[in-house]
Amino acid sequence: MTSRSCLPLLLLSALAAACTALPATPGASTMTPEDATLASPSAMPESKTPAPGIGVAPEALDGLQVRFWHAFNGATADWFTMQLAGFNSLNPYGVVVFQTAYPDYRTLAEAVEAALAAGDAPHLAVALPEQALAWGDDVLDLTPYVHDPLWGLAEAEWADIPPVFWAQDEVRGKRYGVPALRSARLLVYNLSWAAELGFDQPPQDAAAFREQACAANQDMKTDADPANDGYGGWVVNADADPTSTLSWLVAFGGGAVSDGAYLFERDENEAALAFLKGLYDDHCAWLPLSSAFQDTDPHLDPGPYHQAFLERRALFITASLAELPRLADAARQANSPDQWTVLPFPGETTALVTHGPSYSVLASTATEQLAAWVFARWLLSPENQAGWVQATGLFPLRLSALDLLSSYAGTHPQWAAAVDLLPVASGTPQLASWGQVQRLLGDGMLYTFRLNVQVASVSTVLAEMDAMAAEFGGE
Repeated sequence: MTSRSCLPLLLLSALAAACTALPATPGASTMTPEDATLASPSAMPESKTPAPGIGVAPEALDGLQVRFWHAFNGATADWFTMQLAGFNSLNPYGVVVFQTAYPDYRTLAEAVEAALAAGDAPHLAVALPEQALAWGDDVLDLTPYVHDPLWGLAEAEWADIPPVFWAQDEVRGKRYGVPALRSARLLVYNLSWAAELGFDQPPQDAAAFREQACAANQDMKTDADPANDGYGGWVVNADADPTSTLSWLVAFGGGAVSDGAYLFERDENEAALAFLKGLYDDHCAWLPLSSAFQDTDPHLDPGPYHQAFLERRALFITASLAELPRLADAARQANSPDQWTVLPFPGETTALVTHGPSYSVLASTATEQLAAWVFARWLLSPENQAGWVQATGLFPLRLSALDLLSSYAGTHPQWAAAVDLLPVASGTPQLASWGQVQRLLGDGMLYTFRLNVQVASVSTVLAEMDAMAAEFGGE
């Protein structure tokens, strides 16, 4: 097989995926105002002296209207609307924020780009980091605002934000935003079944992962039903969120970018794909028939994966952080006695890739920019972050919010286990074209497994991904 032989198929798949609307922010649970406490907007600067760096006095914000565009939906949108009402009613400046919701981040980005061209952009938008990068100079550099002595975050406050989240929006010295929501895809692992197989520790590297996955497959072959002999190990999520594929690459020491440019064809990435395909070839991983060549939205109900896990047809599955409450609910409804947890992706080391949108302020007047920043800063308070977690099931953006989430952690142990993994987490590539190029990862996995690419030929797939990344601009 040569690089040219399958490039058209992969390129068509990637182009089609690039034109598909990105998923809106998922809501993971329901909550009421009694479940969390809003941060008091009065706990903000009240000085009448203009800040040295910003040059705007607090009284200048009185009566300002901030237009805020987002793609929140479900429980996330409900919680945000409650937050918004609290801010508009209680903030001491008289700032009023008006929200406009879009169904997904692609639609929102297109609306922002059209508004920028027309000179009528919103003051604040929740955008994916790569989208903000594409808007370039129209996005305000928040560095002076973050570090302003009056309006900014104290060092202890921004140090309270996990470094992987804080670093994502700072590119070449410019801060394009501050985090709004952060999620990840993780491995879900059946502790009870693993113990019955003789394993008392989760796998910490690729060899241990393979050993346990293969042992699960062998366990399936001990009954009288030959129809289940291919099950047991890891369910290959070949058409899922590309960040899981990126996590596998990073775990083997690779990734999507090297020296600021895309580079898929390298030894580490080849080792990762060869490892995964080798699991499949040896029946230690299996591919659901229902996922063949379809554009699957990973934020829709992944019932077949959940069912396979709960029925002990898979020792490992891959799931998003937002899916964990639904999986826990399904386990309770099935009266499953199994204990389970979440793991990072194992390779030469362990890896986890976090992703999600950020608050970006669009360039306008000095007072409007400050009003937008004041609202974004308030949303990052520990109290508000505790509410976000309960509404979305995602990561808290402030570590101090964990003090307010002890009860939640106790009833959501898998979420707590995911939070414990943040020290090994990394972010997504800081390139404007990542929104398009990331689809190549999902397509590359799909192609490798659906067309049964031989282990010796996975480097060809990686080379094709490099060629297609160049088609999308390369940087």
